[in-house]
Amino acid sequence: MLLVVGLGNVGEKYDGTYHNVGFSVADKLAELFGLTFRENASIRAFEAEGNISGKKIRILKPTTYMNLSGEAVKSAIAKYKPATEETLIVYDDIDLPLGQTRLREKGSAGTHNGMRNVTALCGELPRLRVGIGRPHPEEDLASYVLRKAGKEASERLSKAAEKAANAIAKYLAAGDFAAFQREVNENA
Repeated sequence: MLLVVGLGNVGEKYDGTYHNVGFSVADKLAELFGLTFRENASIRAFEAEGNISGKKIRILKPTTYMNLSGEAVKSAIAKYKPATEETLIVYDDIDLPLGQTRLREKGSAGTHNGMRNVTALCGELPRLRVGIGRPHPEEDLASYVLRKAGKEASERLSKAAEKAANAIAKYLAAGDFAAFQREVNENA
């Protein structure tokens, strides 16, 4: 089984914002496999699930809002009992250039409050970060991550989300984390 959790904020006003890149990857992955999200109130997330080439995948988008994402991840882990290496958290990262992807087995949450909450409640889990770049020095970080990306930035983030979804699909099929990491981190 593979449990993929894209972090973001629910609601139309957050669609297309930098902070919702995790949701974008989850959406692209579900689309790639022809899966549909439905609300699962017991784990506080929208969930898409399926069997792909004989392997179970669950894709989640927490409904807890970003800063409490760990609550949904903790509930999903308690319910589905995936091994650590069968869990993948996907989220935005201001410390990576726009559109760059990076995969790690574990590490700190950095400045990302959603990932801090996941780590506090669930421990260190594999994570795939998608770079959103840094705001202009005069712009507040919260304003930046909650701002809708412009046309060029949206295109770059869409390509990064597609790259991430395709790499996750290959990982599901092959189960080779080292190859998955090489593909995600290529040209990083």
